[in-house]
This record gives sequence, C-alpha cells and structure tokens, in this order.
Amino acid sequence: MNKEVLQAKKDAVSEIEKSIKDSASVAVVSYQGLSVAELTDLRHKLAEKDSAMTVYKNTMVKRALKQAGLTGIEDILDGPNAFVFSKDLTAGPATIAKFARYHENLVIKGGLIEGKGIDAKGMKELAKMPNREGLLSMFCQCLNDPIRKFASAVDAIAKKSGAEPVPAAQ
Repeated sequence: MNKEVLQAKKDAVSEIEKSIKDSASVAVVSYQGLSVAELTDLRHKLAEKDSAMTVYKNTMVKRALKQAGLTGIEDILDGPNAFVFSKDLTAGPATIAKFARYHENLVIKGGLIEGKGIDAKGMKELAKMPNREGLLSMFCQCLNDPIRKFASAVDAIAKKSGAEPVPAAQ
C-alpha cells in the first residue's frame, strides 16, 4: 500500500478518535434513502445545535474506537452509516430524533454517551431529556419551591391573625 494512502488513513482514524473524545454523545444513524437536500437540511439543523454529521468508513471508526479503548457499538457498524458528534449530551440526539419523525429513511441505530455504548432505544430516550440549561432550571425550581411555600404559609398566618405586614427589606 502506498505510504501516502496509509498515512491518510492513519490521519483519518486519529481525526475520528479526536472527534469521539471531544463529543459528549455520538449517534450512529443509517441515512439510506435520504436525498441530498434532506441531508443538507439535517446538517444545517445539527450545526445550529453545535453538532456535526459526518460519514466515515465503518472500519476506520472501529479502529478509532479500539485506539480510544471504547466498546459497545461495533455490532451496529454495518452498512452505510453517518455519525453525529455533539458537544451537548442531548442536542444531537434530540435533533436527529425530531428529524427522523418526519423522514422515515433516517434510522437511529445507537451510539456512544460519554464513552459508553447504548442502543437505539437508549438514544431515543436520551433525545427526550431536557438539555443542561433545562435541567439546571428544574433543579433551581426544586430548590425555590419549599421557600415559596413557606413564605405563602407565613403570609396566610399573618393575614388570618390580622397582623400588620412587615415591609420587605431593601
């Protein structure tokens, strides 16, 4: 084999390995039957969510996974696949799950979540989860709720007893 070709393949495997390590989630999808326009539309939607879709040879992805010491998705790497790399854990999977609802030719096969392999069902469940900001908002709401309820109870007791309201400190 030509040394230049071999070096190009090694570089590609290194690039794939770096992309996998830099991503919080990697989804594997089958895209057979989608038109170029549909694929372009999907790529634009993914780019808006700081995600990217790339097509690599399955053998190169298997080598990159082996170099990275990751396992769990080798069995789904058959046929033409596209790989969706996402820095946000849920952004990429949510985008492809939404796109797949309207385009039956896009099939989610599985993927990697923070280095662990999951199946298609797990990837679809991940797509339903809120993103990081949504989870933080929910957490803050949980912290705020008991305080709000306590303040309401104290206010109700004060109104019932007829006491003068205390002005809020400024």
